[in-house]
Amino acid sequence: MANKFKKVKKIILPREDEQVEKFINYVMKDGKKSVARRVFSDTMKEIRDNWHMNPKIVLRTAIENASPTIMVKSARVWGSVYQVPVEVKQQRKFFFACKWILDAARTKKWRPMFKKLAEEVLAAYSWQWYAVKKREEAQKMAEANKAFAYMSKYVH
Repeated sequence: MANKFKKVKKIILPREDEQVEKFINYVMKDGKKSVARRVFSDTMKEIRDNWHMNPKIVLRTAIENASPTIMVKSARVWGSVYQVPVEVKQQRKFFFACKWILDAARTKKWRPMFKKLAEEVLAAYSWQWYAVKKREEAQKMAEANKAFAYMSKYVH
């Protein structure tokens, strides 16, 4: 009996770097990756239109500017809860930076998502607005609770 189903060759698109793919996954809502890819590519075009020659470097720098180095975690010790400053791992830095940039873009209204996202990426690139403000708040909170740094062994 002949095979009814033809084998279709999959078209394999060249994968960009891991951070870009992860960022696209964070942009994605309801499993619509094609929409997220379109938003990302339009965002990159928008950044390029704003006189930045390499938008991926702009994105990387914006994420780097928005990523926290230390944050506070709650530690319960003998019935008391302490805010203990802890160094943030590389993956968590990336997560928080992307989350803050996307939250800022999603709270804006009345424009297409790619324009809002491009605006936020450019703002984080130039050390301004929401994402960088959230980073500085996390850093200040950790600085204020520096006295509890010795309790970091109780944080999991």
